[in-house]
Amino acid sequence: MLLIAGLGNPGPRYAKHRHNIGFMAADAIARRQDFPKWSSKFKAEIAEGRIGDEKVLLIKPQTFVNLSGEAVGQALRFYKLSASDLIVIYDELDLQPGKARLKTGGGSGGHNGIKSIDAHCGKDYRRLRLGIGHPGHREQVNNHVLGDFAKADHQWLDPLLEAIGDHCDLLVRGEESSFLNKLALAIGNGSAGGSANRADSPRRPKEARSHIRAARQAPFAAPPQKGPMADMLKKLLGNKD
Repeated sequence: MLLIAGLGNPGPRYAKHRHNIGFMAADAIARRQDFPKWSSKFKAEIAEGRIGDEKVLLIKPQTFVNLSGEAVGQALRFYKLSASDLIVIYDELDLQPGKARLKTGGGSGGHNGIKSIDAHCGKDYRRLRLGIGHPGHREQVNNHVLGDFAKADHQWLDPLLEAIGDHCDLLVRGEESSFLNKLALAIGNGSAGGSANRADSPRRPKEARSHIRAARQAPFAAPPQKGPMADMLKKLLGNKD
């Protein structure tokens, strides 16, 4: 048996937030794999079904993101599962929108929901990180994460979620590269898949790019032909007229 946890905050107020992409992914899996209706248990909404030959429990903790480990830990202990039987799906600031990465273990990356699950379940579980992009400035992070996806975001968000739902059998079987490739193809961006453990960072703003690189790319300016600067250059270089 596997437990797949999607992270998010409960209630309609938060339903469309970027922070809730884990809930959205869990809903897509339940919908595309014909799971029964959600019910309440373990301080969470749960749905139990099968994906391929594997029995799977989907779980959406209702404890708010920062306490996600309470619900996930209860479910693991009830079914006598270990961290290796757990997959967690959540938002990742340091991935460009639409990109997905898979890894086992590692740090929390500052994500409070992951910190909570680490504390209650250990760290040796699989993590499906879904990129929501970085706003560019630290002071804008809270509003970005706790803000609704923009209308334009649905051009990549909707096909990404549907692909997660359609191809989660690959995830369940551990065919991670194939799974990530399916997600990349779904949003029409080959760079969205790739290595399951490659680190990514958001594109830097233009003002942060190297001034040396900018100088290299600047067009060559011809020397002035008239005026004081032209007279000075003629004195330095010699008048060849």
